[in-house]
Amino acid sequence: GSSGEPTVDKGLLSSDIGFVHAFAASFMVIIVSELGDKTFFIAAIMAMRHPRLTVFAGAIAALALMTVLSVVFGMAATIIPRVYTFYISTALFALFGLKMLKDGYYMSATEAAEELEEVQSDLRKRDDELEREVSASGSLMKVQDAESGTSRRLSRPRNVALKMLFRIFAQAFTMTFLAEWGDRSQLTTIILSARENVYGVIAGGVIGHSICTGLAVIGGRMIAQRISVRTVTIIGGVVFLLFAVSALFFGPGEEEPAKVPIP
Repeated sequence: GSSGEPTVDKGLLSSDIGFVHAFAASFMVIIVSELGDKTFFIAAIMAMRHPRLTVFAGAIAALALMTVLSVVFGMAATIIPRVYTFYISTALFALFGLKMLKDGYYMSATEAAEELEEVQSDLRKRDDELEREVSASGSLMKVQDAESGTSRRLSRPRNVALKMLFRIFAQAFTMTFLAEWGDRSQLTTIILSARENVYGVIAGGVIGHSICTGLAVIGGRMIAQRISVRTVTIIGGVVFLLFAVSALFFGPGEEEPAKVPIP
């Protein structure tokens, strides 16, 4: 009848609001969690030594995959009644917020430098291994060229370059994925996707990660010297607490806003 149309409009409107809310929450959580984080420094240091685009591609592929996996884990929690997931996730946000405030309060001013040094020494070892492999393949190429004449000299350096780019991509991907696994931003993505619009969570997360990783590869060292990890952590704690308080203010609502649509 005539009452059908407004209901559809209301549903679409709540779906849009659900998406925007999820997007904003996911985006903000990633920005405050990832600036000055280990994954940020991995991308920053690798980009100083290797092609930026390759490092960015490897890191963002890992972060996008991690975001999607986290959302899948979060969606599994939707079999639990919404009222429970709502209050559990709100409590977790409050705990994360308080922990970040505590960490920020006790954090040394040189925290970013310490994190940077730790990542640098780890990457130095990996770079040495990579250089050894490349020089070994280079000497092998010279032997083969001496045996087969000069006809293959053009194709082999290209193969070595492609192999090296793939190695850099794989290194950026693996190190970022392992550093992110079990990280605060992964846990918060799981929590958000248990109670928010999953498309909004994925979009906000991937765009947030893209901005942080983009900043890292373009000017990571400069940014690390300019920003205070302590300040970012304290701001992050406040953001998490605001999420918890605003959630209590609005309540769990009637239903989950626009999950995967069912006809």
